[in-house]
Amino acid sequence: MSTEEKIEALAEKEALADLGGGEKRIEAQHGKGKWIARERIHYLLDDGSFEEFDKFVLHQSTDFGLDKKRLPGDGVVTGYGKINGRPVYIYAQDFTVVGGSLGHAVSGKICKVMDMAQKAGTPMIGLNDSGGARIQEGVSSLAGYGDIFMRNVLLSGVIPQISAIMGPCAGGAVYSPALTDFIFMAENTSYMFITGPSVMKTVTHEEVTAEDLGGGLTHNATSGVAHFLGKDDADVLDMIRELLSFLPQNHREPPPLTEPADDPYRIDMGLRTLIPDLPTAPYDMRTIIHSVADDNYFFEVHARYATNIIVGFARLHGMPVGIVANQPSISAGCLDINASVKGARFVRFCDCFNIPLITFCDVPGFLPGTAQEYGGIIKHGAKLIYAYCEATVPKITVITRKAYGGAYIVMSSKHLRGDINYAYPTAEIAVMGPEGAVNVVFRKELKEADDPKAKKNELIEEYRKTFASPYRAAELGYVDEIIAPEYTRPKLIRALEVLQTKKDRMPPKKHDNLPL
Repeated sequence: MSTEEKIEALAEKEALADLGGGEKRIEAQHGKGKWIARERIHYLLDDGSFEEFDKFVLHQSTDFGLDKKRLPGDGVVTGYGKINGRPVYIYAQDFTVVGGSLGHAVSGKICKVMDMAQKAGTPMIGLNDSGGARIQEGVSSLAGYGDIFMRNVLLSGVIPQISAIMGPCAGGAVYSPALTDFIFMAENTSYMFITGPSVMKTVTHEEVTAEDLGGGLTHNATSGVAHFLGKDDADVLDMIRELLSFLPQNHREPPPLTEPADDPYRIDMGLRTLIPDLPTAPYDMRTIIHSVADDNYFFEVHARYATNIIVGFARLHGMPVGIVANQPSISAGCLDINASVKGARFVRFCDCFNIPLITFCDVPGFLPGTAQEYGGIIKHGAKLIYAYCEATVPKITVITRKAYGGAYIVMSSKHLRGDINYAYPTAEIAVMGPEGAVNVVFRKELKEADDPKAKKNELIEEYRKTFASPYRAAELGYVDEIIAPEYTRPKLIRALEVLQTKKDRMPPKKHDNLPL
């Protein structure tokens, strides 16, 4: 065979591999509003940058007729490319080949690119569309998942790991994404569950649809398993590109700077009237976040889950930052179990990858109630404390209004190694709110007063002037500066600039023991 004939044979083999499970299965995928693996990869990566590995890998199983289902590349497409000019490694499961199920060959391909991503120090992206373990391969498929899980853990905090759920993912297929940093899902086409609706009906006699059990909205709003929800494949992939623009390649690098077009010293007089005079009145903390961010742009994470706390990414004078903020318009901004876990997870991610933290605090405390206590608010609230304590990145805090009790301490206070802590003149920093404090401290005086109501109002006002302000904390050095709200953006940018060379360390240890 001549060289020309060999090259032609190669082209034929590549064309066959590109077809995956064949035209009919590709059409079926398109009929469900889904793209196939290579379409997703080429859309996500910069044009012409994808380089594929292991295109001709074949599984070696012969049981249960698998020897008649041997297709080049098996059930996953792997390789590397670029996003916004920066290298990434990627795999995309191919649902057209044996339902994207994972066997020994598929696992081997995925593990190879994960190992290469670790060595190169580049982000790892997994586009998941799999029915789970390949039953016909028995324990080999389980071993394959174990190999992947082990790598997910070894890569954690070393390189960013991003998972997109782009089809039905069940059983072992959901645990690898759960071990990664961020999970994306698509409306109506992606599902995650340990056991599907049919198994659940058989075992527990519960009847539930796949969408209600493990759809994108369920995991974004109810379980908190997923962080982002896109309209379709294209929307999900666009959001992945956007997320990566805020992240460094690995734990050794700073986040990528961009050339700022927004005035770093811009002030916003609208912030001066944002905080209501009535201490119990709500307002939207996003107004402050958008005001201080470059071009007023905020890329929110976990937007539908635990909405009493806000987390996400922004830029300040071109510098990526992670933002954590209480949301006074939801449950008065109280911290509860879900908010604590959501905030802690985000803080720890930012600390892993050298992203400075900006915290906006307006929190009256932890949410009371038997449901919270029985659910372990003590343990889960401790996770947020732990995350802020161990974070060594620059930490800047702005107290806008309430900062009461343990919740004041938790929200990146000076006592948790907060670097620069600001407060608005509207800040109220105290052990508890004025009414509650008066009820406790002056119980006897109120009982003996001729007019208990008038006496209580008098004591509340006295307490508010003495403690429910930023000045007592400023006198003790717990607040570095009390600032007019309109100057928040320039103050934050100057603080970030001076903290660029900040160094903090944790004591030497094997590893920490986070209160899980």
